[in-house]
Amino acid sequence: MSGRIVIPIHNERGDLIAYAGRALPPQEPRYKFPERFRKSWALFNLHRAVKAHDSNTVIIVEGFFDCLKVHQAGFPGVVALMGSTLSRHQEQLLSDRFHRVVLMLDGDEAGRSATAVIARHLAHKMIVWTVDVPQAKQPDQLTTDEMRRLLKQPAFS
Repeated sequence: MSGRIVIPIHNERGDLIAYAGRALPPQEPRYKFPERFRKSWALFNLHRAVKAHDSNTVIIVEGFFDCLKVHQAGFPGVVALMGSTLSRHQEQLLSDRFHRVVLMLDGDEAGRSATAVIARHLAHKMIVWTVDVPQAKQPDQLTTDEMRRLLKQPAFS
């Protein structure tokens, strides 16, 4: 993990299960994970999101820094997929703990496509609301005011 920002990853109980290493300056691979770690078996920040003030609603973002920025904007009930796909196990982790989900994936083609797929999968288990992140932007690139405007909707009323 030399030359990388190291991000601790916990399971739903709060047990440390892995570290992710983010390369700085950008290099390939951008992220490194332990060899046996499977992103599909965890949601970054889940153990904290369930303790948020509105534990019925969770915001889903793609990346670690998106998650941190949303939390800093005043929305602690946020988790990161660590990518743009939602596994069945992650779906179960969410539906066991929340009634409403807000999808706030990246504003690129991959993020918009993933939003549609994930919304379809979750709609039969929970209330799903989607946020249109501006084209070619990621949640961590939004200002706090922009983020609050996007998230000031019925899901948090």
